[in-house]
Amino acid sequence: MARERKRSRKFQGTRNHGKGNTKNRRGKGNKGGWGRAGMHKHRFTYITTYEPDFFGVHGFASVKKRRMKTINIYEIGQLALSGKLEKKEGRDYFEFQGKVLGTGSISKPVAVKAMAFSEGAEGKIKAAGGSVERFAGPAPKAEEEK
Repeated sequence: MARERKRSRKFQGTRNHGKGNTKNRRGKGNKGGWGRAGMHKHRFTYITTYEPDFFGVHGFASVKKRRMKTINIYEIGQLALSGKLEKKEGRDYFEFQGKVLGTGSISKPVAVKAMAFSEGAEGKIKAAGGSVERFAGPAPKAEEEK
């Protein structure tokens, strides 16, 4: 069976074996770094040609992903039972900058003030004898008189 001859035999006697100047085949100093090294320096033409979006910020931050903090009913109930809630007007009071969700149950009457409530949470708080209050939006700025 005929075999293709080895490259080393093919290049015998050519000094550089088809690799150009011998100076350019020496150590690691001729490689220009590892991996992505020099992409904003000596390999910038590669970036501009093949990966023009490599640098810079692209796209936008989705409004949907800006989530409100949440707490569940059972967590408020645990705080009430352990006595960690402050008292206002003779009843437990809980204030939260977020949304109250309806997972779990609550046995003590608690006055809860939050930005938002799920329907289930609101019903469970009222059924336990508590009250629900929402934070008011930002107050409109008063116009100055001249």
